[in-house]
Amino acid sequence: MTKTLRVGIIGAGGIARGAHLPNYLKCGDKVEVVALCDVIKEKADQLAEEYNIPYVFSSYEEMLQKIEIDAVSVCTPNKVHYPATMAALEAGCHVLCEKPPAMTAKEAAEMAAAAENAGKILTYGFHFRHAPQVEVLKRFIDAGELGEIYAARVTAMRRRGIPGWGVFTNKELQGGGPLIDIGVHMLDTALYLMGYPEPDTVFGVTYQKLGTKKGVGLMGSWDWENFSVEDMARGMITFKNGASILLESAFAANVEKADEMNVNLMGDKGGADVFPLKIYQEKHDTLVDMTPTLLPKRDYHELELKRFVEACLDGNVPLSTSRQGVYLQQIINGLYESARKGEAVKLSKNVLV
Repeated sequence: MTKTLRVGIIGAGGIARGAHLPNYLKCGDKVEVVALCDVIKEKADQLAEEYNIPYVFSSYEEMLQKIEIDAVSVCTPNKVHYPATMAALEAGCHVLCEKPPAMTAKEAAEMAAAAENAGKILTYGFHFRHAPQVEVLKRFIDAGELGEIYAARVTAMRRRGIPGWGVFTNKELQGGGPLIDIGVHMLDTALYLMGYPEPDTVFGVTYQKLGTKKGVGLMGSWDWENFSVEDMARGMITFKNGASILLESAFAANVEKADEMNVNLMGDKGGADVFPLKIYQEKHDTLVDMTPTLLPKRDYHELELKRFVEACLDGNVPLSTSRQGVYLQQIINGLYESARKGEAVKLSKNVLV
């Protein structure tokens, strides 16, 4: 591979404009963004002109066929993650795919297998892993400060935070609502800090109580008449090592805080809240709380893109792996299945291919 990574971006929406493109540019001469595609070509043309991208297409198939590219960012609605990623891997590209991995666990497993067979990197846009709070806590965990982490709580709650743009409320294109959009971030953070244990059984419930009604929107007005996803999801996940996670995620709920994203961990030697970081232990016959005095300020997306580029150029293992993505997708789909059935769901042992 050359020392300059030639990158193509699939999807010209908000995440491409706000996170991927500006942070690729911060990588300097290590990266050249050479192509951009979107089904709405006018949107791609506008973004390409703004960022001086030489080639613009209306389909990723054409882009991958006509332009020599080393790596691809997949910045599309969730439904397109699988076909776009598979096409990019087949074309010999490394892939950074935005979260969630896919629409189904089967798709995520096929994506992981395709990446391994092609010898290419497939990683996902879980930028909270790159937060300083997570990195510091991971060092404490790896040093045994929390002991065996056997329980966790995952919170991704908004009071009235239904996105008033994009396709976030379209179940056909996204696969779900807050669980698969914001809940997946905190769930991945918890799983990462717990060592990504193998899931066993899930029980989930979903609600659609506020999204289908006209109301106050803290993130713009939404199309409440065509709201087809859940506005709240709750669940419990158990793992084969005996650990468990309680999860709560909402776009809209009658709660105090406008926005709360957090992970709480409980181990047999200590516990922790991640955002903000606080560690709880018993030492020398005393219950103690530890809070970092100073944490570095950083752009999570910037570090995520920088590390992806370095992994592609240097052959490093990315922080988020394709196999972890399979477990995560299996949990998400299991929770939705459980909510539909009204009963706990035992997750398949054979999802990894």
